[in-house]
Amino acid sequence: MPKIKTKSGAAKRLKLTKNGKVKYAKARKRHLLESKTSKRKRQSRVNSYVSESLKAQVKQMLPYG
Repeated sequence: MPKIKTKSGAAKRLKLTKNGKVKYAKARKRHLLESKTSKRKRQSRVNSYVSESLKAQVKQMLPYG
């Protein structure tokens, strides 16, 4: 049986934690930050987790993660 290829875009953006959750960084924090409120910028600093309903799709994209 050949090895399964990992989706490289998913590998760059998603990381599996020890407990099996899928962690990712929030978007919209790269540029045009002057127009965004401090609260919005502060909240996007915190990492987020993928919902349980999408976890199966992520496991397919990261078979060895």
